[in-house]
This record gives sequence, structure tokens and C-alpha cells, in this order.
Amino acid sequence: MELKTELNCIVCPMSCLISVELDDTSGEMISISGNTCKRGENYALNELINPMRQLTSTVAIQNAAYSRLPVILSSEIPKGKIFDVMECIKEVTITAPVSIGDIIISDVCGLGVDVIASRSMGSESIE
Repeated sequence: MELKTELNCIVCPMSCLISVELDDTSGEMISISGNTCKRGENYALNELINPMRQLTSTVAIQNAAYSRLPVILSSEIPKGKIFDVMECIKEVTITAPVSIGDIIISDVCGLGVDVIASRSMGSESIE
């Protein structure tokens, strides 16, 4: 049985409409069309087989000018793990000062990805 799907490629500004046919049982690609470059083919296959996402959020911070510190992941995570990671982030409260690039949560949810501060925030002052 074949699984056919269409998706818009987001790798470059061309935004190609890519059609992919996969074998339902083996997961192997039968055909792909609509992509203008090899990157589009790779994107479409990864998106169908193992979709990954980058995640940005905020964590609670004490003793700082603002109550939330923006954070980002060190790399992409499986799309199905986003809510698990958000639960871990939601439970964290840190204390200022924090520097950009500081690891806030190491190996979040056992995924091998760190939650990193995406801005510096000093104690009781706006930087």
C-alpha cells in the first residue's frame, strides 16, 4: 500500500510543493516530485519519517529585572517530544545572574539536548 502526501518545503525561500509517495509497510520512498534541489528531498523524507523541531521558550527567573528568561534548545528534538520538554522547562526556576549560553537544563528529558539561556540577565538590573 502507498502513502502519498504533499508538503511545502521550508529549507529555502522557493517553498516548493513536494509530493512524496512512501511504501506504507517499509517506509521506503517510492517517488518524490516538486522539489528543485536535493535539500528539498532530504527535508521531505525527514519530515515524513522523523519530524524534528527547534524549540524556544522561557523559564522563571528570580532576583532579576524580568520574571522570565528566554531559552533555546542546543539542537532539534523529535516533534513528539515537544510537550515533554515543555513540562520539564515549566518546572524550572533559576536565580540571576545568568549569561547568554549558560546551560539551564542539561540533557533535557534524556534527549541529549540542553536548554540554553538565549540572553544574559543580571541581578535586579536591566541589561
